[in-house]
Amino acid sequence: MTVVHFRNPETRLSAALAGTATAVRGHEVTLRELLALVGEQGLLVFCALLAVPFLLPVTVPMMSTLFGLPMLLIGSAIMLNRVVWLPARLLDRPLPAVTVQQVLERTSNWAARFEHLVRPRLLPLSGGAVINIINGGLLVLSVVALMAPLPLVPFANTLPGLAIMLLCLGMAERDGLVIVLGYLLTLIASVYVFGLLLLVVWAGFNYAELAELVRGWLG
Repeated sequence: MTVVHFRNPETRLSAALAGTATAVRGHEVTLRELLALVGEQGLLVFCALLAVPFLLPVTVPMMSTLFGLPMLLIGSAIMLNRVVWLPARLLDRPLPAVTVQQVLERTSNWAARFEHLVRPRLLPLSGGAVINIINGGLLVLSVVALMAPLPLVPFANTLPGLAIMLLCLGMAERDGLVIVLGYLLTLIASVYVFGLLLLVVWAGFNYAELAELVRGWLG
């Protein structure tokens, strides 16, 4: 497995992605080589992009499962400081250089739009094996909350999705302040989502009591 490390904070994410796009220009590149080039920053940006659809108050059922699985893998990779595990056959499969280059360039342009909002600060919150385990663990917790079976419940996906974006962008740009905001949103999202799950479970086991309580509220 390939060990990856956070970039030097003097190199902005958009520049790193643009450099990767230049490195793959004109020849085929395998997924293994691409993961080694983009490192954790590229994986974190990809994870943040996956969380964007969940910023709406209500999202489509099953979308959280479909998008959540790769985000779980990325969170685990951050905790282990290793790229996501994939079969060697898939890792060594050539990818079309033109398509890869276009995706990297578009992602670089997207990253450049928000870079004025984030900058390297509070660096101890974004570097080191211990803090990586903490940040990766909180990212996994947010993804688990995102994947909770609460279809059509307002903000059940929005709060975890926003927490995921803050954690990923904070780690990618080594912005400790954004990471702290991600911690706060993870806490709020976890209390909200898992509180609703406990309420659903309690209601299932205490249906008669709940019905009597509702009748009392309605007079």
